Amino acid sequence: MHHEQEIEELVVRRGALWLALSPLWLERDPRESDYARMIREIEASELTLQQLEWVYRLEMSPVMARNQLSMAGEWRAFDETELLTRLVRHNRKLGGWRKVSWSLFSGLTTMMSRPRFNELAMRVMVARGERPPGS
Repeated sequence: MHHEQEIEELVVRRGALWLALSPLWLERDPRESDYARMIREIEASELTLQQLEWVYRLEMSPVMARNQLSMAGEWRAFDETELLTRLVRHNRKLGGWRKVSWSLFSGLTTMMSRPRFNELAMRVMVARGERPPGS
């Protein structure tokens, strides 16, 4: 029972945010509505930009980058249940040496989605009334 409760708490805490951020890894650029949903979920989760960066780099990218590198061809959306299952499985094991390892290799797993994440971070800053760097 403890295992199921742990999974449920992880999905409640992060599920909506993970699903909102998933368009960062689609083959098409996120739409304005995608960015708006991402910002709503980020604000609801009350994450700092640094915390958001770690969600992106450690919690999501190791799982999501596999889709971008697969030979499966085109994919336009995610099966949400399958996606949450894979993200929960990854995050349950994310500790100790795995966390260190993923943080060291996160440049590789974020390479393809980094420009989209940077755009999101700028939009979050604007939404929060902060001044983005270089503006």
